[in-house]
Amino acid sequence: MTLWSKGLLLALVCAIGCGDDGRITRDGVPFDGGRDGGFDGGPPDFGTPTDSGPLPDRSFLPPDAACATAVEEAEVERLPVDIIWVVDNSVSMEPAITQVNAGLNDFAALIAASGLDYRVIMLALRGSGEISVGGRSRYGVCIPPPLAGNSSCGDGTRFFQVEVDIHSTQPIEQILGTLGQTSGYTEGMQHGSAPWRDLLRPEATKTFVVVTDDNSRTCDTGPGSCAGGDPPLTVTSLEDFPGGPNPFNSRQLGPGILTAEYGDLFDGYLFSGIYGWGSEANPDVLCMYPGGDEPPSSGLTYTALVDRTGGVRAQICSGASAWAPFFDSVATAVTGTSRIECTLAFPPPPDGMALDVDRVNVTIRGESGETTLPRVDGAGACGAGDGWHYDDPVSPSEVTLCPASCDFAREQITDTSHGISVLFGCETILI
Repeated sequence: MTLWSKGLLLALVCAIGCGDDGRITRDGVPFDGGRDGGFDGGPPDFGTPTDSGPLPDRSFLPPDAACATAVEEAEVERLPVDIIWVVDNSVSMEPAITQVNAGLNDFAALIAASGLDYRVIMLALRGSGEISVGGRSRYGVCIPPPLAGNSSCGDGTRFFQVEVDIHSTQPIEQILGTLGQTSGYTEGMQHGSAPWRDLLRPEATKTFVVVTDDNSRTCDTGPGSCAGGDPPLTVTSLEDFPGGPNPFNSRQLGPGILTAEYGDLFDGYLFSGIYGWGSEANPDVLCMYPGGDEPPSSGLTYTALVDRTGGVRAQICSGASAWAPFFDSVATAVTGTSRIECTLAFPPPPDGMALDVDRVNVTIRGESGETTLPRVDGAGACGAGDGWHYDDPVSPSEVTLCPASCDFAREQITDTSHGISVLFGCETILI
């Protein structure tokens, strides 16, 4: 059983519990209220407030139902993860690229050990050592087997390298341009690449990992000034750039990853990096190499994105000693933010029980406790509210959480002690 499947189970049981007198209990305390009541006369469980206001009424089961005592288990699946590495190809990056080449297989093995379906996408020039591109000296990335298939510098079943010459101050611009395949960023162009949007799986959680000793320029920090009529580049342009002219040149940039162009493709994305920051308290401070030199920039853009998404970071000045902990931290962050599948296989009831589709309930066991959801009459009845529904109300094979309840479950189920319970034998709560 995988790391995640141990705790993310559908326990086919009266998860709230039954007292000796047949009344429903929670932690041994009788449920004394109805839909508007609570345990021992207390208030119902309303969940945890969000930025947009309190969650809907998520009350407990009615007190007059009988509960099953048999237990069945079925795994709750976790959705895939796509990890996009963006590596600066400047010659000054030789020590860091050497570490990427040496450690990416071990990084992938950490993800694989979690049981997740993963994919690694590398945005960088392909090559071993120093290479010449258009008369310029660059440093290539060459991942060895097994991740890269049968030969070094290749692709594998879970690894795809997209050849693009990542410039030291332009990684964010090149992500937006090559992802959107806008003018100046297509294959054959100095800053462009082949299309890679199709490598991203719609259902997968996305993670970006940037490796550089410089910063992605913005209209506040870049050389010169941005043209007044163009959309500015800011530290959050990866997310919210509207699309349009690159304010530093004549190329066109695609829209940010959280704009309408990409729908929910990048929802819940994570940003991590190893770059030139030097202080937890002051983002302007640079780290220092052992010989006393400093990198070109502290990476203000990357610090802003790491902070916004809860990613992890390491100091490029720390050299080889930084990389094993960094790979491990990124792998842990990736597995920790992978989302659960909200369509759940509906196993048969325990031995000796006949299925009554009107005596089934679904409960989320998460950080704020147990939350029992109401059943709705199909996906079209979900709206913006809580609920769940069968795929077939007569002979169900699946249970699907409504979008609001799916989001709630993904927020609540954060470790292996949490999960989702399907309760047999208790009268179904209906909208």
